[in-house]
Amino acid sequence: MDWMMAVSEWLLPALLAFIPLYAAFRKVPVYESFVDGAKDGFPTAIQIIPHLVGMMVAVSVFRETGALQFYLGLLKPLWSVVHFPEEAVPLALLRPISGAGSLAYIESLFRTYGPDSFISRLGATMQGSTDTTLYVLTVYFGAVGIRNSLYAIKVGLMADLAGMLASWLVVTWVFGS
Repeated sequence: MDWMMAVSEWLLPALLAFIPLYAAFRKVPVYESFVDGAKDGFPTAIQIIPHLVGMMVAVSVFRETGALQFYLGLLKPLWSVVHFPEEAVPLALLRPISGAGSLAYIESLFRTYGPDSFISRLGATMQGSTDTTLYVLTVYFGAVGIRNSLYAIKVGLMADLAGMLASWLVVTWVFGS
């Protein structure tokens, strides 16, 4: 395990040193290539800003209007029937929408229950097993101008659901409830 720690500590710095050295060896103008890439990125960034603003407003409205609490209340009987921890339900609803919101919620789970608790382990596993589907679709589909994203949203949310259920099953199996 010690060799793994050594590799993990040195791999990224070595890679960051290797790439410019290899480019210089191949006579690639490293700085100029970087600047050209940055220039090409600005139009894309400007194109996706309205989509990002719209998503951030939608997330804020979802949380601040009490819609999140409303849906949690509606789903409470379902969670109790299948014995899914009620504390993890907000994460299940927030994760596809907001990476920052779900990360803040995970941090509150760590503070409340401790990092080695079943709830925190479940939350961390769910965080790593799912994606911010709506954010990703907003950014990438907005960048390339795709307007009809209904099927991608359905598949992405089904994948998130599968990741959450798999997280719950694996954490329950490994750590018990």
